Amino acid sequence: MNTTVKISEAKAHLSELLVRVEAGEDVIISRGSDPIARLSRIRKETDLQLLVNEVRAARGRATPSSHEEIMSWRDEGRR
Repeated sequence: MNTTVKISEAKAHLSELLVRVEAGEDVIISRGSDPIARLSRIRKETDLQLLVNEVRAARGRATPSSHEEIMSWRDEGRR
């Protein structure tokens, strides 16, 4: 999820924004309506739980594949 804030709001609420970034949210900082910077979490190699959560979220958004689609992918390039 992304949140967009103006520079003045980012300056006034930096600590709160960093808590949200730590939780995995991206924050876009804008000057007027023009985005100029993005705050995002620095991922650690050992941050396995975050990766697992991202994969689960992506799987939840994906549409189920039919048996025919899976067989088609398996056989692709074999003919």
